[in-house]
Amino acid sequence: MSRVGKRPIPIPAGIQVEVKDRSVMVKGQKGALEQTFHPDMRISVTDGSVHVESKSADRFHKALHGLTRTLIQNMILGVKDGFSKRLEIQGVGYRAELKGKALVVQVGYSHPIYFLPPEGIQIETPSQTLITVKGTDKHLVGQVASKIRSFRPPESYKGKGIRYEGEYVKRKAGKATA
Repeated sequence: MSRVGKRPIPIPAGIQVEVKDRSVMVKGQKGALEQTFHPDMRISVTDGSVHVESKSADRFHKALHGLTRTLIQNMILGVKDGFSKRLEIQGVGYRAELKGKALVVQVGYSHPIYFLPPEGIQIETPSQTLITVKGTDKHLVGQVASKIRSFRPPESYKGKGIRYEGEYVKRKAGKATA
């Protein structure tokens, strides 16, 4: 049995968890999330907490046990508080702004990049060099933040580009001249 998977997940007040066959649906103040899990995992809701049990103790089921528990916990935390990622833009003339729901990013190309976020994701730009991605699904928030970062990843010579808040970019020395 997985050590992580054995721990029950407490259900906070105001959150509803429903288990039907292999799928789990979680509803809360921020929205609802639904996910289907592997058929070898048994998920049950008892005494105000969610319990996950695996079919056997082999290596595959141990890994799946801990993963299933963590995914359900992230669903509960997502509908309760939500998740967010912050991105920083560094570089002269690099900036981002919202036009309607679309994010417009200018990062040194001859054209601006327009990005329309998927359903369930909110994007905010508190300043021209900061982007905040918010949502209830942790996986989707990380995926959208990664997509925005891929428009211009930080380069190692001048450090220009889009990076996660607090990300360290190792700088290289430039060309040595005689």
